[in-house]
Amino acid sequence: MIEFIQGYYAYIFLAATFTIGLYGMMMKQNLMKKVLGMSVVAACTILFWIVSAYKDGAGVTVLDKRYGVENPELYLNPLPHTLMLTAIVVAVVTLGVALALLIGIYREFKTLDEPTLLERMK
Repeated sequence: MIEFIQGYYAYIFLAATFTIGLYGMMMKQNLMKKVLGMSVVAACTILFWIVSAYKDGAGVTVLDKRYGVENPELYLNPLPHTLMLTAIVVAVVTLGVALALLIGIYREFKTLDEPTLLERMK
């Protein structure tokens, strides 16, 4: 059991953090807490891909004379890292739009509590 935890501790941590973010999105009544939960879920997803693409002892994907070209196993795959850069940009933009919407909602209804907001919208 200890060996399993040592081998997958990053995944276990990310799964626990993802669950906390998902709990915040689904169970909290405050819209700000829901947005924070969404941000945690996005960060965990990005970190999961980065951890999955990690290879111990591998180098960046630039020709290195120490590694040569005979064994491509010594290089990292750049595709997951490139995709995660795009995902980071999308996550930041989504967070910015969500915060702007929260500001607008608060200015209009003077609350971020979901049940109160639904009551005031009637």
